[in-house]
Amino acid sequence: MGKEFSHVDQNGKVQMVDVSKKEITKRTARAVGEIKMQPETLKLIKAGNIKKGAVIETARIAGITGAKKTSNLIPMCHPLLLSSIKVEFDLEYQDKIKIKSEVKNSGQTGVEMEALTAVNLAALTIYDMVKAVDKSMEIGSIKLIYKAGGKSGIYERKE
Repeated sequence: MGKEFSHVDQNGKVQMVDVSKKEITKRTARAVGEIKMQPETLKLIKAGNIKKGAVIETARIAGITGAKKTSNLIPMCHPLLLSSIKVEFDLEYQDKIKIKSEVKNSGQTGVEMEALTAVNLAALTIYDMVKAVDKSMEIGSIKLIYKAGGKSGIYERKE
């Protein structure tokens, strides 16, 4: 690896990275994750039969809100002006929902954490809305799958 940790100064004190000298570039990040559940639970969600309301649309709003609030949740994240946040759900499985996010901005630091936070908050919201029916749900496989912009260029996860 050989990289230095940029969130720690020469005296070992935590610091927010100074991005003031970085070039402003268009940045995009995509993340994915999933929430596994009992097949019957997924059927209830698809049918709109969850007493707390519209699970998927509430989770979409939570994911968008989570991306916007990332710097409030993760101490060393910079507050960013985000230009686009998308949160999508794939319900074509028997026992899970796949969650995908895409976040964009033009700035001096990337939006990877915002994309990852969107997926996490969407999954947690699904769990919260459905836990009365299925406490065995599992949230997992959350990962960055694409990042573009900035000095490090493009990253695309190979699977």
